[in-house]
Amino acid sequence: MWLLKSSIGKKLVMSISGIFLVLFLLFHLSMNVTAVFSTDAYNMICGLLGANWYAVVATIGLGAIITIHFVYAVMLTLQNRKARGNDRYAVNTRPQGVSWASQNMFVIGVVVIGFMILHFSQFWYKMMFAELLGHHEVELGSRVVSPQNGADFIQYYFSQLWVVIAYLIWYVALWFHLTHGVWSAIHTIGWNNHVWMNRLKVISNVVATLIFLGYAFVTLFFYVKSLCG
Repeated sequence: MWLLKSSIGKKLVMSISGIFLVLFLLFHLSMNVTAVFSTDAYNMICGLLGANWYAVVATIGLGAIITIHFVYAVMLTLQNRKARGNDRYAVNTRPQGVSWASQNMFVIGVVVIGFMILHFSQFWYKMMFAELLGHHEVELGSRVVSPQNGADFIQYYFSQLWVVIAYLIWYVALWFHLTHGVWSAIHTIGWNNHVWMNRLKVISNVVATLIFLGYAFVTLFFYVKSLCG
C-alpha cells in the first residue's frame, strides 16, 4: 500500500512506468525509421505485428502502463497542490537550477496525451483495431487499403500540412517531458550520485533529443516526399 500512499512510492511507480514508455518510444521510432529506407520492410513489420495475439497483449500492456503513468501523475499533482495550499497562488520566480519542464510536467503530459489520442485515431484505430473487428480493408482518404499497409498510412497522413504541424508540436512537448522525465526517473530509482548527477541530466537531454529528431525526421521526410510527388 505504500506505493499508493507515500509520495516516494508514487514517484517510483511513475519512474518505472516512464522508463518502459521511453523504451517503447525507441522501439516505435526504429519501426518508423525503417519506413524511410524501405516501405516493404515497414509493411512486413506491420504484418508481423498487426492483430496477432502477442501484439494485442503488448498493446494492452502498453495501454495499462500509460494509464498508470497518467493516473499517478494526477495523484502526485493533486498531492503537491494540497501540500502547497495557498502558497501556489503566490507570484514567484523559478528557482535557480530548476527547469521550466520540471515545473510544468503535468501540463506538458496532458498535451502529450492529447496528441496521442490523435495518433491512435489515425493509425491504431484503422490498423490493429480494424483487424480485430475483422475488416480486411479500410478507407484512407479516397482510397481503400489494407490495415497492414502501414506505409500507406504514413504517406497519407504526413502529406497533410496540418497533420505535420500537429505532430511537430507533439514532438516538442514530448522533448520537454523527456528532458526532465528521464533524469527524474533515474534519480528516483536511486541510480545517481554526486558524480553522475550532471551526467544523467546530459543523458536525459541526449535521449530526448534523439527521439525528437528521429520522429521529426520521419514526419518531415514523408511530407517533403509528398511535395516531390
